[in-house]
Amino acid sequence: MPVTMIGMQKSQFQQVKSIDKLARSGFLNTRAGSIKTPFFMPVATRGVVKGVSTDMVAATGAQVLLSNTYHLHLHPGEKIIKKLGGLHSFNRWEGPILTDSGGFQVFSLAHVRKITEEGVEFKDPKTGDLITLTPEKSMQIQMDLGSDIIMAFDDLTGLSLDSRGRTEEAVERTHRWLQRCILEFKKLTKELKADQKPLLLGIAQGGLDKKLRQKSIEFVQSQEVNGLAIGGLSVGETRQEMHKMLDFLATLYDPSKVRYLMGVGDPIDFKYAISRGIDMMDCVMPTRNARHGTAWVGDKKLNLKNLAFASDSSPIDKNCDCHTCVNRYSRALLRHLFKSEDPLAGTLTSIHNLRYLTRICEEYWK
Repeated sequence: MPVTMIGMQKSQFQQVKSIDKLARSGFLNTRAGSIKTPFFMPVATRGVVKGVSTDMVAATGAQVLLSNTYHLHLHPGEKIIKKLGGLHSFNRWEGPILTDSGGFQVFSLAHVRKITEEGVEFKDPKTGDLITLTPEKSMQIQMDLGSDIIMAFDDLTGLSLDSRGRTEEAVERTHRWLQRCILEFKKLTKELKADQKPLLLGIAQGGLDKKLRQKSIEFVQSQEVNGLAIGGLSVGETRQEMHKMLDFLATLYDPSKVRYLMGVGDPIDFKYAISRGIDMMDCVMPTRNARHGTAWVGDKKLNLKNLAFASDSSPIDKNCDCHTCVNRYSRALLRHLFKSEDPLAGTLTSIHNLRYLTRICEEYWK
């Protein structure tokens, strides 16, 4: 297998088998343990998954938590988390942790941010304080947080008519920022042994432009990174557009690097991405939908608030082995809890939805 170097590290991804030509399974080795691929990462934006304790998340089979650099920088601050022993001690999660670089906020907080070549200046919507994130600062924050998989800082643009015009500019800036991230990462990790270093993943942008996408992927894969992330999808394009892009990208990947599709968690898109060679994904959808009463069963989405479930004694899914279903928390009870606005409803349904996605992954591990 090809070897990718970052400092003195070899490629941390090991492919075990190829499935249907494009899909694959394997292992991603991190300083916090080895991860079976493909896998889904529950989103713990501010350190924990909303309404679900870390031991409950672990019981769903999830292997990696994703937390957000921007939000943890705002509160409680990376210095406090570092003083408390890092994210692992702070949130009591024993497995690997990936931190988003703050690049998504370049997109989601477009109304309160200003982009320059140096970085991005944000205005805190709550306090009005100005926060500046640069590639170097993002690396520093993520190292202080104790992340095991660090994401490069990128310029993410949307797919609206007015934003498509700056897609090429965003790609070029993302590439320049990646080089700055790599330099800072090397500086911050130079005293660490190879097995003590976190992984660094670069992000390819390009929107729905195939030429820009190919250019960006080739650039990122040529750099000293441990893996490739696909950013800028699931930001407003149609499902058909996303799937066509995943078809196109599937032939461009370096087989020695892990592949991460950012922000995708709808079961239909999740399965399709794996079938096109994606190894890892994240999304707030399974838990956000759960808190609003939506549970995933087979190829269907059940609205547990519906009157039809008022006297339904069956679990969400009789074929599911999650805590919620095995202990036969009934659809009737869950509907009652949702109607009573009891947060336990969102917790129990979140557990089911997270387990649902991991069960899909487990089919590829066999």
